[in-house]
Parts: sequence; structure tokens; C-alpha cells
Amino acid sequence: MTDYTGILIERTKDHVASITINRPAAMNAFDLDMCLAFQRVWREMIEDESVHAIVLRAAPGRAFSTGRDVRKNENLSGSAQVWDTRDPGEWLGPKQNRCWKPVIAAVHGLCAGGAFYWINECDIVICSQDAQFFDPHVTYGKVSALEPIGMRWRMPLGEVLRVALLGNDERMCAATALRSGLVSEVVDSDQLWARAHQLAARIAAKPSIAVQGTLRAIWESLDMGRTIGLQNAVKYCQLGNPLATAQVDTDAIMASVKTFEVR
Repeated sequence: MTDYTGILIERTKDHVASITINRPAAMNAFDLDMCLAFQRVWREMIEDESVHAIVLRAAPGRAFSTGRDVRKNENLSGSAQVWDTRDPGEWLGPKQNRCWKPVIAAVHGLCAGGAFYWINECDIVICSQDAQFFDPHVTYGKVSALEPIGMRWRMPLGEVLRVALLGNDERMCAATALRSGLVSEVVDSDQLWARAHQLAARIAAKPSIAVQGTLRAIWESLDMGRTIGLQNAVKYCQLGNPLATAQVDTDAIMASVKTFEVR
């Protein structure tokens, strides 16, 4: 197990790494040290070839994360110069750090504000029945911009606006998050980590080259028009398929009889 500042990393033999946000006394809120640590964590995940899939979770308690640790008077923008500031998501988010290994988020309890830096860039998000999602920025007179823009790729515009504008006055429950597309599955609290690991392990069992190429093509297409996205994706198939298919026995897979899980 690797211990960063407020972060625990554990690897298992099935090629899954579990990253635990570990500041329970601060409701797993992030500070500057954690931001900088997460940038190193994503680089470690990229370079570790034994890791094929990642679970992102948080230490048990009331919250998955309440976002920024407001008790600390810290500049999380990277610079005091107005033209040199940056979005904290550049440190926290896997995709902004060019990590194309799949990340499954396991959300429990409160998930608020800056916690969406993580959620918005995960590939699969599941939650426990006690999960509550909200963005308190406007309640405290702060512009809510970065987090809801990221949410827009996961949820319909109307749902995003409702979360952003109502602030502390309303919390999205697990059932509504499922209906809105923010999460894809709701499980009992005592099954959350196990279910996230199960999903990660199933993905990790597939050729990592194919999985990473798939994720990169899809995520990068969000910044492109349809035609350009398709043209760009063709190259990824040409590059990744020969490497990935060499890692599996395709005929054996097609001939095997398997019971599939229906969602």
C-alpha cells in the first residue's frame, strides 16, 4: 500500500488499483497538498503496467468528499498571478492528467462541490443508497462554473442547472442521480466497494491496450465534432487493435459459453 498525503493506494493481483481519498476528519475534502499528490498518483497509475483498472473511493464516514477544504486559507489555483491561474481539476481529474486507464468511482454519503472534479472524469460512477449530490457554491456567493460544466457531459442540461442554481437548498438523492445518468448503479452501502472492485476487475481482465484506446477515443471525441471524432478514432483502431488482439485468444472467447449479467 502506498501512502500519499491524504491518499491511500492498494493494488491487487487482478490488476486493480484502489485509490482511497483519506481525510475523514475533514469529510474527505481536498487541500493543496492533496491536489499536488493526485497529480503524482495519476502519473504513477499511467506508468504502472500492472494496473489495468482503478477504483476511486473515499474513507468511510459522512462524505465521499465535500470538495475543497474551506477551513484552509489556501490558493488552489497554482499561482497568485491572475493570468497564471489554473483549474484545480487539472491536478485532481484523471482525464486532465491523460490517464486512460478506466476509473470506477464508488460514491457514498455527501458528494459536494469540488468532489465533482473527480466524478466528472470517471468512466463509471456507482453509489450507495445514502449518497447525496449537490453544489453549494451559489449559496455562499460563489460562481459555480467549473464543476457544472463537467457535469454537463454526464447529465441533461436541466438537471445540471438545477444542481448549480439551488445550491444548499436541494440534494440529489441516489435514485435521482441514477435517473439523471450521473450514476449507473445504486447498491447497498456494505456492497459499494466490493461492487466497484468487481466491475474494475472485469474490465482489467481485458487487454489494457484495447481498453485505453477505447477510452481515449471516446473522451477526446467530446472536444470534437462528429466527423472529426470519427476520423481521429480510426487511427486509434489501427494503432491499438494489432497490439490488443495479440494478447487474447479471440477464437476461444467466441467459442466459449458464458452467462452474461443483465443490467
